Amino acid sequence: MLSLSTATGRVTTKVDVYAFGVILMELITGRKALDNTMPDDRFHLVTWFRQILINENISNAIDQILNPDEETMESIYKVVELAGHCTTRDPYQRPDMGHAVNILSTLVEQWKPTCHEEEHAYSTFHGKEETYGIDQHMSFSLTLER
Repeated sequence: MLSLSTATGRVTTKVDVYAFGVILMELITGRKALDNTMPDDRFHLVTWFRQILINENISNAIDQILNPDEETMESIYKVVELAGHCTTRDPYQRPDMGHAVNILSTLVEQWKPTCHEEEHAYSTFHGKEETYGIDQHMSFSLTLER
């Protein structure tokens, strides 16, 4: 990512958009942006991801942990498309973050846990109800200290 800002000598919001696209790719694939344990053709996540998109083989790139059903796959494809746009080589072709937020906000309702999933996720920690290990009644700063 450094090369993007050093090419022009300026850091712009488009560099941030590129970085956000890389983060989306990391979330989708479960891989690091740069991984020296991979063969040369898979070392750089963005380059490898672009090849996957060209070959229309994204289902093989998705992190196995996600274990997506058909509905979730539709959402993942939207995130994949957004990641591709965010990491486009020409900074002027990248969307602004407002566009990225609009795309992702449409997926929020689909990814909210159902009542059954929420009940399953509750646990007891020192006598307090928690969701996914986070005490929903505790302030953010106290949560970080814990």
